[in-house]
Amino acid sequence: MAADSQDAEPDPFAGDDDPRMGANRVWFNLLRVQRSVGARIASRLRAEGIGDPIWYEILLELERAGPAGMVMADLERRLFTRQYALSRHAARIEAQGWIRSEASPGPGRSKRLVLTDAGLGMHDRIWEVYSEVIAEELGARMSTEEAYALARHLIRLYP
Repeated sequence: MAADSQDAEPDPFAGDDDPRMGANRVWFNLLRVQRSVGARIASRLRAEGIGDPIWYEILLELERAGPAGMVMADLERRLFTRQYALSRHAARIEAQGWIRSEASPGPGRSKRLVLTDAGLGMHDRIWEVYSEVIAEELGARMSTEEAYALARHLIRLYP
C-alpha cells in the first residue's frame, strides 16, 4: 500500500488556500488545452483547405437546421460567436461554395445561411481531422469514463 501512495503524482494544487483558485485553475487549464490542441487541429484543417476549426460547427448547425437554413443571429447565439467573426467565417465558407447567404425577411439586415449541395456532409470530412487529433492528444491521457465525466462537468459551465 505504501508503494502505491509513493507512486501517486503529487497534487499540483496542494496549498491553494483561496477558494476561488479552483475555478481559476479550471479556466486557465481549459485555455491551455484549447491553445495546444486547437493549434494542431487548425494546422491540420488548413492542410485540408478548411480555414478555421469553427467551420465544422457552422456547417454542422446548418445541416441540422435543414433546407431552410438558419438566421445568423440564431447561429451566433448557439455558437457563442460574435457577429463580425461569424460574418467573416460565413463569407469564407460561402466562397468555398459550401453555404449561401440570403436576406432574411423582417426588419434590419438579417441574413439566413443555407447549406448548399456541395456543403452537405462537409462537417463529416472536417470531423475526421478533428477526431484524429483529439484521439492523438487526449485519448491516451484519459479513459472513456473520465472523458464522459469531464464532458458532463464542462456542459454544466455553459451559460
